[in-house]
Amino acid sequence: MAVNLQKGQKIDLTKGNPGLKHVMVGLGWDEVKKGGLLGGIFGGHQDIDCDASAILITESTGKLAGKSDLVYFGNLTHKSGAIKHMGDNLTGAGDGDDEQIFVDLAKLPAEYSKVIFVVNIYEAKARRQDFGMIQNAFIRLVNSDTNQELCRYNLSENYNGMTSMIFGEMYRHNGEWKFSAIGQATADDGLGSLIRRYN
Repeated sequence: MAVNLQKGQKIDLTKGNPGLKHVMVGLGWDEVKKGGLLGGIFGGHQDIDCDASAILITESTGKLAGKSDLVYFGNLTHKSGAIKHMGDNLTGAGDGDDEQIFVDLAKLPAEYSKVIFVVNIYEAKARRQDFGMIQNAFIRLVNSDTNQELCRYNLSENYNGMTSMIFGEMYRHNGEWKFSAIGQATADDGLGSLIRRYN
């Protein structure tokens, strides 16, 4: 049964799941519905386009080495082939995962100690959008060989004014992989600003 995590909680991935090799990281969110007659008549509202990305951190420096270690809608597959982004969802409409990132733990080179999963709102400031306009945000990890959900973290705080989110991270510790639920909102305007935290 999947473990429901709270902010700041950590879980062992490989220790409790011997043989775990392939993990699907699903990220989802829904736009808060706009009510009122005028909204329906005049429309003019732009969909909120959230972009999920994976940042690979090297063991030796504890930092992002370069743009090739960033997997996002502009670079869907890591050079090692170990991380694959399944493409950009422009609206977040529908149930379930809005974006999915696959991680092959066995293929991930030993030089990487951590994979951080972040989501930012595309052109948030220009479109005057923030995470206060989003609800039901979550990150979940699934054993993609068995389709078993390993853990899920539902983000439930008020994120008004925040434009980016550090959802969680998978990290290597004593030869085992773990996951930490972070849920840290930031006011970074776009991925470029967000990744500077890791340079």
